[in-house]
Amino acid sequence: MRCGIVARKLGMSRLFNENGEHVPVTVLRIEDLEVLSIKTTDKDGYTAVQLGFNNKKPKNISKPVRGVFAKVKIEPKEKIVEFRVSEDAILNVGDKLGVNHFVAGQKVDAVGVSQGKGFSGAMKRHNFGGMQASHGVSISHRSHGSTGNSQDPGRTWKGKKMAGQYGNVRTTIQNLKVVKLLEDDDLILIQGSVPGSRNGVVLLRDAIKHKTPNEAPFPAGFRNDRKANKNDPSLSSDQNEKEISSEVEGAEIEN
Repeated sequence: MRCGIVARKLGMSRLFNENGEHVPVTVLRIEDLEVLSIKTTDKDGYTAVQLGFNNKKPKNISKPVRGVFAKVKIEPKEKIVEFRVSEDAILNVGDKLGVNHFVAGQKVDAVGVSQGKGFSGAMKRHNFGGMQASHGVSISHRSHGSTGNSQDPGRTWKGKKMAGQYGNVRTTIQNLKVVKLLEDDDLILIQGSVPGSRNGVVLLRDAIKHKTPNEAPFPAGFRNDRKANKNDPSLSSDQNEKEISSEVEGAEIEN
């Protein structure tokens, strides 16, 4: 069982497949995802991997939390997430994960905090049909009806569907399809909607109701730093100098 990844929801877009069909996709981005610590059976009683998402300025976190990151010599992170893994899928502290953790066409489960709708009525919150809007109904067309019994039990049952806070809860959507991976930009395109607001944090892991493809890297897909360093002018210049020097040496040998 592999670990999952943490990504940021940027919004929605669309793609066109080979048949010219419109495919709505949600764009997710990985930001500095590193392994902070590991849990082992001998020490903790279970096996898991703790991941840190998105570097954060040290001045914006408390001193105790700052000391935790200093101990493992990793920059402070915005969010820490723990994934249960099998013993053969334990990673090393400091490993950086990338979008190649998944493969195109794979099914994944997405976990996020749904958008909050505030205090909502019973019709919107629980999809009630409402009462008849005919004569004699007065102004109770959108009411939820009676709430409890008069004598036995003489109270409202706990969990009764009534008006109240709607949304802003942890939500899981299963069996979403990975449409495309953009490794240079650290982007993952997921078909359909993903729970959460824009710029919200989303957890992705292999779908539990579908078999993980054999092409998926095990124990995880690591970030390719060479692609990330392409835009670094210092690295590119050094690389060009090495290539030029090697060409010159080769020409001298031929002569």
